Amino acid sequence: MVIGDRYVLDDLPLGQGGMGAVYAGHDKHLDRKVAVKLLRVPGGHDAELEQRFTREARILARLEHPGAPVLYDFGASDQRLYQVMQFIDGVTIADVVSEHGPLPVPWAAAIAAQACAVLSAAHALSICHRDLKPTNLMLCPDGGVKVLDFGLAMLREADTTQFTRVGQILGTPAYMAPEQIQRGVASPRSDLYSLGCVLHEMLTGRQLFTGPTEYAVYEKQVNERPPPVPGVPAELDKLIAELLEKQPERRPADARALYDRLEPFAVDLPMLPGFLTPAAVTSPHRMYARMAGRVLAPRT
Repeated sequence: MVIGDRYVLDDLPLGQGGMGAVYAGHDKHLDRKVAVKLLRVPGGHDAELEQRFTREARILARLEHPGAPVLYDFGASDQRLYQVMQFIDGVTIADVVSEHGPLPVPWAAAIAAQACAVLSAAHALSICHRDLKPTNLMLCPDGGVKVLDFGLAMLREADTTQFTRVGQILGTPAYMAPEQIQRGVASPRSDLYSLGCVLHEMLTGRQLFTGPTEYAVYEKQVNERPPPVPGVPAELDKLIAELLEKQPERRPADARALYDRLEPFAVDLPMLPGFLTPAAVTSPHRMYARMAGRVLAPRT
């Protein structure tokens, strides 16, 4: 399959989700490997939606961060919207947890801290991810983390982002903040809630809220208090509980504040097979912290 007369896609997707599928591909013009996401748009494709996605893609292209893949191109081809991104070598956090089970506290904290660095930069541009989950976080061989798939990202107006269509729920139920489910709005603190779900899962080895139907998961996200995480420092357990507060204003103030609170736990990383350790590189959270001017949005 060829997209845009330029990108030759592999036969099988690398991954699939509710909003589309991601393929490895080859850019014929620049002779390089790329990742191409074909987007499935609820309600069908139309010119207005294409214009909105294109406008937002131009903003997303401003997200220049070592923890976010570069967006190379974006458009429509044969009634499908597509994104062309930098190809990243690594494994998703979902795969890491599936293989290793619960992660050591320092690794879970380092991974979450790196995600915070990316979110801080994105939120400074009024970009909310809206679909943060283990399959959208990739751990690279050097211990660095990439935040993938800003395909659901919406530009934030004032403090929250209204969904395009009334009553439409976009996202992944197991990681959606209550306000996304109840009111169809997302803010930077909604991303922090999702990261709390991911952090809980990294430390326990299992999804926080599950159920036989999406509606059952929605109900738990809105009404059920999360269980404590066994075997972790009390302060970390308290932080996770704050991230998973049902009311956004009761969560940490922003991604920068969350990074600062996670950093003390991201020390003395043990060996994790297949990934470099502090003996070989600076510890993963420091990879981003030492470039604070580029990585963490400046405080205002």
